[in-house]
Amino acid sequence: MLRLFLFFIALLPILNASADESVRVVTTTNSLGMLVNEIAQPLVEQRQLELKVLASPGRDVHYLDARPSFMAAVRRADLLIDTGAGLEEGWLPAITANAANPDINSGQPGRLSLATSLQLRPSITTTGPHAGHVHRHGNPHFNIDPLRMAKAARLVARRLGHFFPDQKALLIKRSYHLEQELKQTAEYLSEQLVPGQRFIAYHEDVDYLEAWLPVQNIGYLEPLPGLPPTSKHLRELVEKHQQQESARVLYARFNPDQGARFLNERLGWPTYAVPLEPETPDWNGYKELLQAWANAFEQKS
Repeated sequence: MLRLFLFFIALLPILNASADESVRVVTTTNSLGMLVNEIAQPLVEQRQLELKVLASPGRDVHYLDARPSFMAAVRRADLLIDTGAGLEEGWLPAITANAANPDINSGQPGRLSLATSLQLRPSITTTGPHAGHVHRHGNPHFNIDPLRMAKAARLVARRLGHFFPDQKALLIKRSYHLEQELKQTAEYLSEQLVPGQRFIAYHEDVDYLEAWLPVQNIGYLEPLPGLPPTSKHLRELVEKHQQQESARVLYARFNPDQGARFLNERLGWPTYAVPLEPETPDWNGYKELLQAWANAFEQKS
């Protein structure tokens, strides 16, 4: 019995070493988690890569709490992938500063802020009547655009290749296939819509729909970024658009619906509460998300 006990004690370092060999990747959102899962699927299945997503899909990523579970995940992470451009600035810096993990600091191989390497749409929060402080580096909501997500896939594959040099060619190949899936799906959904449709958004989070669907944004429910719609601003929107053609009113599911209902009652414009993140961090979840956005607009018969 003692001999058997000593055998298992001797085996423990081997088991722990095997577990420690997995690369721990943390992403802030399910959209970014999808990129990791699809590009590195063989590594995930072989338990060489462990993925953790911080934000629940139904939450506003601007305003999350710095939870202890987030801190624990980032402390153990080999690679932290975030959106960047200020999207997570309300909570992520506090987590990384206290995680005691220098490997995931900005500028290290263990940190990938995707927005810094993508061409973002200009943000309405920097100039003009909607100027504020929310998105001074550009509009960070590129996950709404499958074409920019295709470019992000290449960045993720290259960074994963740093941790899996023997698998780098495979990772890049899988990112290429994912890129083609994203572009083809975007093209298909775009072709299903009646072109020239217009919409009013709650926040600039869905502005990227203009990048791949034949639609146009004509206004915002927020009078200023981060401020809920005021009666004065809503009345101004009604007065401005009451003689114009109908449009859709889009808002994220976590936003209040009073402003959208106000326009619906005064202008008769249909309203749609849309998700901003896939329910699951995989291709099926993201594809359903793209379909949900397209479904907010009129389809060709």
